[in-house]
Amino acid sequence: MDFDLNQEQKAWRDKARKFAEEEVAPISLERDMISDPRETFDWEIIRKGSRLGFRTAVVPKERGGHGIDFVTQALVMEEIARGDSAISKTFSQCWKWSHLIAASCTDDQKDRFLKPFLEDDTYLLGKGGTEESAGSDNRMPSDDPRTGWKLKAVREGDEWVLNGRKRYIANGSVGKLFFIDGRTDPDVPITQGTTLFLVPADTPGFRVGKVYDKIGWRFYQNAELIFEDARVPHANVVGEVNRGIQARKGDTSEFGDLELSANGLGVCQAAVDMAMHQARTRWQGGKYIIEHQAIQLKLAEMHMLTEALRSYVMRTACDLEKGADRDMKHNILLMNFATDVIQRVTHLCMDIHGGAGVMKDVGVEKLVRDAIVWTHLAGDAVQRIKVIKHL
Repeated sequence: MDFDLNQEQKAWRDKARKFAEEEVAPISLERDMISDPRETFDWEIIRKGSRLGFRTAVVPKERGGHGIDFVTQALVMEEIARGDSAISKTFSQCWKWSHLIAASCTDDQKDRFLKPFLEDDTYLLGKGGTEESAGSDNRMPSDDPRTGWKLKAVREGDEWVLNGRKRYIANGSVGKLFFIDGRTDPDVPITQGTTLFLVPADTPGFRVGKVYDKIGWRFYQNAELIFEDARVPHANVVGEVNRGIQARKGDTSEFGDLELSANGLGVCQAAVDMAMHQARTRWQGGKYIIEHQAIQLKLAEMHMLTEALRSYVMRTACDLEKGADRDMKHNILLMNFATDVIQRVTHLCMDIHGGAGVMKDVGVEKLVRDAIVWTHLAGDAVQRIKVIKHL
């Protein structure tokens, strides 16, 4: 398989690398150490990245975006994640749903929501799926009507009235538009009784509740969304009523678990860079520690695993671009591999740093904390394997 990059891909990679090194990395630790989870977010870095095209990168060119391909997406996510994984995820979270607006929404919805998204550097997107008793299990929906989302949506004339709560929602406290899964028929399985709604953040009856304080990805805003008689026009229904789960059917622009795997690759590369610098500059036992065999073995393992992950990320991105793996099997297996690799590589980095590795002002332990988030992103490893049999 040819992994040579074209000039456009190289340009996006280099732009993302420069942004990460000059803008993202210098603020990463500072934002992470702010105690209030609401205050870790920084709008200025979002504006800077948006002006460079990172927020609107995947919107098709004919719709006013940049239309970058899957390989370029993976490159950009990796490079920004080398500076800060959570900041990279804040941008790529918008890619998922701007994809969906462009691919599956009506012309009216595109005019009302895609245009302001393109014009406003602070216009972030999110999706409200997870609830207290319904989360990533909805990747493999049950036929039992008692399972799945419970947020209630009842039609009244040309409006839908939404009542319920969503939790752990990405960009929850900073988003301006959300895709919300609502139960429009509670007597049938969610595959037959769920409708997807476009809900602007200023919708009356809709408000943000708790902002969650996580061990890692602290810049990334996960929040509780509360709906109390929130009224949404019928014109904001995506696809068909009671067929919300099928709203993305036929959309070939979705990157799935490639997003998180490419981000994880960036964390691994950051860990390799830190470990190599420490090994070359730390003098101990009468020599720089890179001369110690134990350190050499750890560095070799870090490099090996990171390069293996890079190859798998690029192979999956190429397959998606060619349409060769639209059933997402490799995407899921890639995510499982990335989860294992990121844990191992960041812990080896901490080992190489010795006592300094657990100090908050060094940045090594932050990589470990960010990596822990991978243990349950869009489900866990066992659940993802179970999902494959349904594809």
